[in-house]
Amino acid sequence: MNDKANKSIECTVTQCKNHCESVNYCSLNAIKVGTHESNPTENKCTDCESFECRNPANC
Repeated sequence: MNDKANKSIECTVTQCKNHCESVNYCSLNAIKVGTHESNPTENKCTDCESFECRNPANC
């Protein structure tokens, strides 16, 4: 896991491999945001497509 927090990308998904464990930031330089809806109208309709499960056995 990369501990270099990108202060431009806040993240609270601790199950993600890219989450900085000590602070709520992502360690990636950039993320890809997508959607699972044909016409997204709320933030819950969007997805972080850069998500990688920290522990695949638990995902």
